[in-house]
Amino acid sequence: MLTEGTYPHVHGGVSTWCDQLVRGMPEVDFNVVALTGTGREPVTWELPPNVYRHSAFPLWGPVPGRRRPLFGRKRRRFTDIYESFLLSVLDPSAGSDFGAGLYELALLARAGQLSGALRSESVLRSLMWIWTMPHLEISASRPTVHDALTATDLLEHALRPLAVRIPDDSIAHAVSAGLATLPALAAQRFEGVPFLLTEHGIYLRERYLGYRAEAQRAPVKALMLGFYRELNSLGYRRADLITPCNQYNRRWEERGGAPADRIRTVYNGVDPHAFPQAGPEPDVPTISWAGRIDPIKDLETLIRAYAMVRAELPEVRLRLFGGVPAGGEAYRTRLEKLAAELGVVDGISWEGRVSDVSRAYASGSVVLLSSISEGFPFSLIEAMSCGRATVSTDVGGVREAVGDTGLVVPPREPALMAEATMGLLRDPERRAGLGGRARQRVVDQFTLRRSVDGFRHIYLELAEGLPGAEDADIRQATERALG
Repeated sequence: MLTEGTYPHVHGGVSTWCDQLVRGMPEVDFNVVALTGTGREPVTWELPPNVYRHSAFPLWGPVPGRRRPLFGRKRRRFTDIYESFLLSVLDPSAGSDFGAGLYELALLARAGQLSGALRSESVLRSLMWIWTMPHLEISASRPTVHDALTATDLLEHALRPLAVRIPDDSIAHAVSAGLATLPALAAQRFEGVPFLLTEHGIYLRERYLGYRAEAQRAPVKALMLGFYRELNSLGYRRADLITPCNQYNRRWEERGGAPADRIRTVYNGVDPHAFPQAGPEPDVPTISWAGRIDPIKDLETLIRAYAMVRAELPEVRLRLFGGVPAGGEAYRTRLEKLAAELGVVDGISWEGRVSDVSRAYASGSVVLLSSISEGFPFSLIEAMSCGRATVSTDVGGVREAVGDTGLVVPPREPALMAEATMGLLRDPERRAGLGGRARQRVVDQFTLRRSVDGFRHIYLELAEGLPGAEDADIRQATERALG
């Protein structure tokens, strides 16, 4: 299992899904390779016995491999490969093959030479030469040497996972369409390892959203977003199977080049017993939210909507359940300042992370989700399982999850979110009806057992081509688990 910035170092939706999958298949042995920031991030999940190995692979630790530069013929060959790779990213019409270049770079990474090769003056000259080609629009932004240094540094860190080696008797399961696919692509190409890709949020879309707020200049953004675009497309085309968690993702993947016959939708699921029907609503009208305090969750919209609701219904409270991930402290501070500007600080309580998330949903009269990007959000189907009415933004698979059991509004529209929320708060009979139908929808369609069984079948299917699969215990154990 290949993860990026999630399991087992961070709590949240994708990490919850990873833990469910691992624990749900005790007959399968997992080797978890987690792409992290520095490699010093603590493990926040208790790993079950069938995780026989876990390794953190830092993207921002010390330079890996050998520091000696390439010389002579090797340097000239590397320059040719790298320039072709850059052209595939910055000028796709030039006909350069991104995949061919990436696999050549993977061989260097596996030999411990890529990071050193990318820290040479010739690499900067190559990038400046391509950036300033007159027919490229980016040349008008007048790229500088500082831009080249910044972009090359970012790219070097992004390419580090190419050095990760995966045992050839494994299935490489990348849990995003981003950097976690790099080891899977290399292992598939060089060792014939089956490559399974699961996508929750749309990785490329989230990169575009994230880079809007980055401070880098246009040439740097063009290079990095071009890299993510080509990597995303290569992963879609090369994966043996792709398992989106909703039909929205499937449509995106098909447009990105994924063959339709290699896509199999497997919805996320929850255990209805772990998220039982909530009891009576709180005495005071309350809006609840659960998740991580992160810009992708767009809590600015949530707080603005709450301020509008409170102007009409002064007694309403907002309870926010969730932790602040490392590096997110500034965002939490920004939200607190916004609440102060809107005059609603006294109505908001920051509850932090709770061990029993069902309490978070039970504490609200209505549960809100304000994200600008989602896959098939756990917080939504968990709230539905608890029988609470929901108001959610129309992103990812939200409409597929909710059906006719909740209200859906456009993202980044606090007035519309406030209007929908006020309508529910003023109508207890409607709230109760929506909540009851929401729980039944989860029981009928989105259970944890259904989700895990889907992947159990897929693992067995992909394992058939592994060395020694005909004698492997995994086949018998999996067949027993399937009944």
